[in-house]
Amino acid sequence: MDIANIFKGYQISNEHQRMIDKKITTITISKGENLLFPGDTTTYQYYVVRGCLRSYFTDISAKEHTIQFAITDWWISDYTSFFKKEKAILQIECLQDAVLLRLSRDDMNEICATIPGIEEYFRFKTESYIGSFQRRIIGDLSKTAKERYQDFVNTYPNIEQLVKNYHIASYLGITSESLSRIRKEIARN
Repeated sequence: MDIANIFKGYQISNEHQRMIDKKITTITISKGENLLFPGDTTTYQYYVVRGCLRSYFTDISAKEHTIQFAITDWWISDYTSFFKKEKAILQIECLQDAVLLRLSRDDMNEICATIPGIEEYFRFKTESYIGSFQRRIIGDLSKTAKERYQDFVNTYPNIEQLVKNYHIASYLGITSESLSRIRKEIARN
């Protein structure tokens, strides 16, 4: 994997690219496998080279709530566990065979301390992640299911071919039947 593809827009010397290469591990994971389970502690975040994953939690009534989809060029983890060294509350499932780059928190911190500008990259990604979650929470509180679906399609173009309807419905906080009705309504208009 060309490290420059991950850190687009940041100048990284060949020496620093080699350093990052030594810190990042390439892993493959098959559809249906899990990277993380609730109760585990994770020290890793994952960059998606290819594939599709989701993070979700299951409530006390066994209902799944999808928190995030991660597709090519996205990062995924249970960030509460990753940053605070607490037990994970999320499960991460592979929805499509994937190639991932695994980076530990300690190695990320060392990379940030050593390579000028890379801390800005991770800060920007974290800020974007927080902003996306904030917009999603506000949308969940104030938008109709149809508006949330339209936001989903704009955020994750072409993902509908990769994931099951009930995954999308659980992301939107609606039933699969409601999702079907919304799609039919949009198709009619």
